[in-house]
Amino acid sequence: MTSLRKLGSSDLEVFPLALGGNVFGWTADEQQSFAVLDAYTAAGGNFVDTADSYSAWVDGNSGGESETLIGKWIAARGNRDDVVIATKVSQHPEYPGLSAANIKAAADASLRRLGTDHIDLYYTHFDKPEVPVEEIIGALDELVRAGKVRHIAASNISAERLARSLAFSEREGLARYVALQPHYNLVSRDTYEGELRDLAEQAGLAAVPYYSLASGFLTGKYRPGATVDSARAGGAAKHLETERGRRVLAALDEIAQAHDVAVATVALAWLAAQPTVAAPIASARTVEQLPALLGVAGLTLTEEETGRLTEASA
Repeated sequence: MTSLRKLGSSDLEVFPLALGGNVFGWTADEQQSFAVLDAYTAAGGNFVDTADSYSAWVDGNSGGESETLIGKWIAARGNRDDVVIATKVSQHPEYPGLSAANIKAAADASLRRLGTDHIDLYYTHFDKPEVPVEEIIGALDELVRAGKVRHIAASNISAERLARSLAFSEREGLARYVALQPHYNLVSRDTYEGELRDLAEQAGLAAVPYYSLASGFLTGKYRPGATVDSARAGGAAKHLETERGRRVLAALDEIAQAHDVAVATVALAWLAAQPTVAAPIASARTVEQLPALLGVAGLTLTEEETGRLTEASA
């Protein structure tokens, strides 16, 4: 049984890989989504990450499709208490922004779609600097006090705004962020390392990085001359054009071969070994894509291997 990791200062214990729900209702239909969720939980997984806006960008969708599918799956399996559900507020077309009124209305809409009375981890999806942190934290605290949200977290926020939010929570005795969801991976380190990570470490926040596999680049399927059928192929392939991207791929290949695991497993293991990181997020469109992601739970890189990847990605 894979040991669960404590999420920051919260009482949540999570599997070392968070399953990304961005594909549910987008590139994975209901049947595929259920199959992926079943396989993930059968392997010991318990941490599902979504957002109220997934997948509003798809023609014909209005946002909330991912939450709705997850809600249907929970109802069908009767396993609400076994799963840690994380969702986010600020980007739904009908509930944009982080005003107090919007946060509360969006949370109620998410609860309806998820078919549950509480959200385990509720993120501000994109910070809105025009809204005072006092208003945001005040609204989130009300949700916690009402029992609608267990813990709060932030994504896409500056170190300065995060520091002000934490200071306000502590000063007023209100709900306090326990986790952070940064953009972070082997080819995007400056999006988290530095001031933001230092603050997270100092404040005891857990990091749950998104784009853990750089839109698929760190799975190793993007190679010179290879054509990949993916909605995100363009974004991933651009890393092949950089010297750093090629260096990282070469180091990943060698280490993956030494352990007889997938390249993606090694990329996730490097991330999981970084200070503050509790569980990288990765999504699977099909059950066949899952083993390479789940493998992170059983792979511990040596210090030398971690160092080689850190050097290659510098």
